[in-house]
Amino acid sequence: MSRDEADIRSLDSFVWSVAEILRGDFKQSEYGKVILPFVVLRRLDCLLEGSKEAVRATDASLPEDIDPDSRDLILFEAAGARIRAYNTSRFTFESLKGQDPTQLHDNLLDYITKFSPNIRDIFLDKFLFTDQLKRLKEAGLLWQVFERFCQIDLHPEVISNIEMGYLFEGLIRRFSEISNETAGEHFTPREVVRLMVELLIAGDEGLSGSGVIRRVYDPACGTGGMLALAEEAIAKANARKVRVELYGQELNPESFAICKSDMLVTGHNPQQIAFGNTLTNDAHAGTDFHYMLSNPPYGVDWKKYQDAIKTEAAEQGFAGRFGAGLPRVSDGQLLFLQHMISKMRVDETGSRIGIVMNGSPLFTGGAGSGESEIRRWMLEEDWVEAIIALPTDLFYNTGIQTYVWLLSNRKAPERKGKVQLIDASGERFWKPLRKSLGSKRREIPEEARREILRLYNEMPEGEGAEGEGADRAVSKVFATTDFGYREIRVERPLRLNFRASPERIARLREEKAFLKLSEDEREEIEVILLALGDRLFTQRPAFEKALKKALAAEGVKLAAPTRKAILSALSERDEEAEVCTDKDGNPEPDPELRDSELVPLTEDWRDYMAREVTPFVPDAWVDESHRDARDGDVGRVGYEINFNRYFYQYVPPRPLAEIDAELKQLEAEIAGLLKEVAA
Repeated sequence: MSRDEADIRSLDSFVWSVAEILRGDFKQSEYGKVILPFVVLRRLDCLLEGSKEAVRATDASLPEDIDPDSRDLILFEAAGARIRAYNTSRFTFESLKGQDPTQLHDNLLDYITKFSPNIRDIFLDKFLFTDQLKRLKEAGLLWQVFERFCQIDLHPEVISNIEMGYLFEGLIRRFSEISNETAGEHFTPREVVRLMVELLIAGDEGLSGSGVIRRVYDPACGTGGMLALAEEAIAKANARKVRVELYGQELNPESFAICKSDMLVTGHNPQQIAFGNTLTNDAHAGTDFHYMLSNPPYGVDWKKYQDAIKTEAAEQGFAGRFGAGLPRVSDGQLLFLQHMISKMRVDETGSRIGIVMNGSPLFTGGAGSGESEIRRWMLEEDWVEAIIALPTDLFYNTGIQTYVWLLSNRKAPERKGKVQLIDASGERFWKPLRKSLGSKRREIPEEARREILRLYNEMPEGEGAEGEGADRAVSKVFATTDFGYREIRVERPLRLNFRASPERIARLREEKAFLKLSEDEREEIEVILLALGDRLFTQRPAFEKALKKALAAEGVKLAAPTRKAILSALSERDEEAEVCTDKDGNPEPDPELRDSELVPLTEDWRDYMAREVTPFVPDAWVDESHRDARDGDVGRVGYEINFNRYFYQYVPPRPLAEIDAELKQLEAEIAGLLKEVAA
């Protein structure tokens, strides 16, 4: 562990110790509502301490009737270029220590309410900090908590912005665990973010120029960790001056407040971090970005937002964000991805997207489903560059496998029409943590990140994985069409026999159409049917003729629903019976024998049927009326990406003699144990 990491862990533990003060008066799930805003407040206090007197003097010199916006601009300038914030209160943390402790609550309120409006909003509207201060005062804990925070120095010369990000996210993870919330909704492991950022930058040849401007966007930005690391990596990649503009949107109020605070203390425009639901209220509509990266919540439904999303999809189509399709309401990951695609730049620079998702978007949904149509759209537009399977047990709240998707609308020539799959889930790409953090038991070390980056850059076909067998490939390249198929509907003829037996007549009594008849009508029909005897008819026309003759003899006429009910109840499927045909003489399909075949897009369905179906089921045929809604051809088009299929490694079973010897050894051990017990 580096000294910086040790310092951050020590600071994290120190801040966490404040929770001991709160124990008993606050629920565990409420600790974060006190500690997180106090951390932000202390950070801002350290940042603004040096400019406090200049800001107060400037404020005192301004006319009382000055326009609020003009006042803000002047005081921002007085506060210095480091941060777009100011505080006109006479207090600082240092000066508050010398005040009467009984006046601390009122003094803190004065301090908070005299921040610039963009800061006031964070504490009053998002953190709801005044409510927590009141509770601390009533519990007699305010001075103890405040004094504890006075002991830590969060000045940027002591704690960098990146280190503050580590601190925030470490605290959030702990608070999430003790309150049984989902830590993964707040942040992504740093090594995963670094990998995503490195992969995004690796494909940007224009980043090394001079006067470069890059806009970076995260639609589910949480505390801003991805944005901060993206800026850091871009700055390292370009030795010349590069301007990075950060944008984001976040639904969780506390995460939003922390992210916006980070933007303020790093000199970014805090107005570019928006609060609200990205899917229903796009705060950056009309803006495009060079880089987009995100870890949207997976396995989280969008049912309560579905009306607005479905309305946009129906009314705007591809002119909106969700024209390709809508995934099932239980998982909104592909909605976020479509949203990001809608913000791609259309100039020569283009855009690059990195998003981490679980396995569901790869294969959930058959041909014609929303998920499949979204995959089809992305692959047919040739936006997907690569998909990397990550190790399990990387995230704090879940051990499931995740995948990094890389998309670009300005693919390199060698990648056009292709998709690279990298299986980075093996032991080669992870190491265990010495101590688990929630569900996180593994991490991707730096050397593994470099290896994944090399695989991506070199785009090898069949890179061998050391230690896992020479035949195991961890990098494969496919044509975009390799993931597509046509789902053709295969029919087989309906073959029925008919018999007016007591057992089948009993089934007729349960048919709805038959039950609607009067009791006398039902009895009359049963008598006529029993008169047909127990004869077995293997031809439907022959049975219909015999039935018609018997009914006519008794002067009974049947309505169509009743006739249909009789035919249904008195029939059974029989492979030896003749094929039932329609009025044109064409064989009728048997719904119970209906099947589907998935034909690769690169193959004609007729050739596929001739090779895979007809030799085994000669009477099968394809329903040519079952066509794709978009291209009109036979069969519905579907797309899926099945990593297990492409990277499956067969492991032969152990020899039977070895298994038998092991069983005999176990039997002997059990027998020995039983003798000891009996003795």
